[in-house]
Order: sequence, then C-alpha cells, then structure tokens
Amino acid sequence: MITFVPLTGFLGAGKTTTMIATAQALQEQGRRVAVITNDQGVELVDTALVRSKLDSVAEVTGGCFCCRFEDLVDAIRALVDGAGDVPVDTVIAEAVGSCTDLQATVVRPLRAHYGDSMVVSPLTTVIDPLRYLAFDRAARRGEPESDLSYLFRQQLTEADVIAVNKLDTIAPDRATELMARLAADYSNAAVVGYSAKSGDRVDDLVKAWDGPSGNHAVDLQVDYDRYAAAEAQLAWMNQDVRLTSEAPLDLTAWGRQMLAALGSWANCAGAVVGHAKLTVEAGDGDFAKLSLTAAGAEPTVDRAAEKTATTARVIVNARVACEPAELDAAVREAVATANAATGARSAATAPVSFKPGYPTPVHRLAATGA
Repeated sequence: MITFVPLTGFLGAGKTTTMIATAQALQEQGRRVAVITNDQGVELVDTALVRSKLDSVAEVTGGCFCCRFEDLVDAIRALVDGAGDVPVDTVIAEAVGSCTDLQATVVRPLRAHYGDSMVVSPLTTVIDPLRYLAFDRAARRGEPESDLSYLFRQQLTEADVIAVNKLDTIAPDRATELMARLAADYSNAAVVGYSAKSGDRVDDLVKAWDGPSGNHAVDLQVDYDRYAAAEAQLAWMNQDVRLTSEAPLDLTAWGRQMLAALGSWANCAGAVVGHAKLTVEAGDGDFAKLSLTAAGAEPTVDRAAEKTATTARVIVNARVACEPAELDAAVREAVATANAATGARSAATAPVSFKPGYPTPVHRLAATGA
C-alpha cells in the first residue's frame, strides 16, 4: 500500500523545501520516499534542486495535477515500479502554486479510483506567513478581494493541514498570534508551524499527516472564472540562458545579481512576484539555486555552487503579475545587469512567457462521492 502526500500552497510558500525536508525526515524513520514536482511549464528549477537531495524524483509539467490527473497517476506508478529492490512506500507531490480545488479534483478521485492500493494523506496547504499577513492586512483595511487573494483563501479553506512554513521569519509574538488566528478562521484544519530551511519542527508536520482528513467531506465552492482570472494575472516564464566568461565566474553571485535586478524592477513596476527561481549550472553538474518571493526582497540562496566556472546554463522560472512581454523585457534587463556586474556574456533562447489557460479538471467529485 502506497502513502500519497499531497501538498498545495501559493507560489513562493516553500513547498519544494518542505517536500525535501519532510522526505528526509520520513527516510530517517525508515520510510522509502519519492517525490513529484509540478508546474504549468517545463524545465523546472525545483526538480534540479530536489534531485540533488533525493534519489527518486519525477515531474508533471504542462498543467496542474487536476488537469493532468492521469500524468500524476503515471508518475506515481513509474516511481513505484522503478524502485528496484527497495520499493517506494511514500510519494510526496507538490501541486502548482496557483492551483486550488484539489480535494475534489485530485484527493477524492485518487481515493475513489485507487483506494485499494493507495492511502491519501491529509491535503496540506503550505503558506508563507509574510504573504498571508500581506493578504490579511488588505482584507482588514476593507479593500476588495483580489482574484489572487481569492485563490489564496480557497487554498486555505480546503486544507486538512495548514503548514505555516518560515515561521522563524517573524517575531515569536506575531507567530503565536498568526497561528491562533488561522486555527480560529480555519477550524477544520490542523495548523502546524515549522521551518523547512532550518528543519525546526518539521517532525510536527510529518505527524500531522497521520491525522484525519476532515475537509475531504466538505465541498469547496469555487468560482472557476475567478480562479482562472487569478492564474491569468500571472505571466509565467521558463527561460534558458547560456553563460560564458573569460575569467572564472561565481555562479551564485551571478544568480543573486540577476534576481535582485528582477526584484527591483518588480518593486518599481508594482508587480506582485509569485516567485522567481533560477539555477546556474556548470558543465560538471555543480549548480547554484536561488529564489525571490517578493518584489524588492533580497534573493534567497537555496543552494550555493561549490566552484567557479567559465561556462554555465541558467534556467529561470518566473511567475509575476504582469503581461508576458513585460516579464520578457524585465528578465532580459536583469540578465544584462548580472552580466555587467560579473563580467559574463549570455545567449538566451526565445522567451517563452505565457499565461495559463482556463483550468479544466479531468475529475471533480463531490464530497458525497468520496
């Protein structure tokens, strides 16, 4: 019997680091864990990071799990069937950060069609406390709810577990208040605070997956027009850039310069950053991975390169609330800024920014059909 652990949560919440940290915690308990990444596009930065940490990794691209349901099932089967002498017993999967309604479109269909071979754990929504507080402040000021805020709220409403990541980024008294407010506002969910980056209280999250799945018995009322509009606010870019340099290039420094420039542009343009991530990989496989989760913020180094190099490949995944052409231009300018700061030269593939199409789930089961 396979245990399947579904993760959801808004862009930039730290689902990938959560997936890695919990997978490692489960492995320490003797579990044999595989993971699945997911995105609307291809060439996923997160997959490269996960493969540097874990052995069994798959990805579902070109749409969320709800619209690529059979691809998700195929990925689970491939991980289990390809495990060799030590079979996988647990699969953790992170859905696209702009996706919601997973109880009806993923959790219940998996239970209904594959329940004889799979135990589906409580649906876990990962949140960044600073992102939550920003949305909450707007609501408390009486501002009209934006489509992005609506999407964020729906992700919380359908959660069995609300996983408050990066709890160490806010003061202890604010953390206590935030946890209490979430527990009161979303009483059907267990609320767990932790830090995937430091590993603090990750075991508490793993324990929560053994608890009951309360919200699978509740129908989430989703306005799919608003859901689609929220996704369409974001331009999605997956860009491939090749770097060369006469002198040895600090891969991490180049990535930091590039994301800082992109974040500065977003701040000036008033563009909400869902997330922007990149890897800078040398030919020998060494790579740096960095993230940006807010306009004007300091980039986060998720993995530093160990060596310098004179050639490298950059993969950029950016999700920003703007028009695709604006994001294309901003990324080009950010690359140029990083080149000027580090002495690198670059050649890029044609931009592939796009806006997601209307979400069309393969299945949507009501709670009474669970």
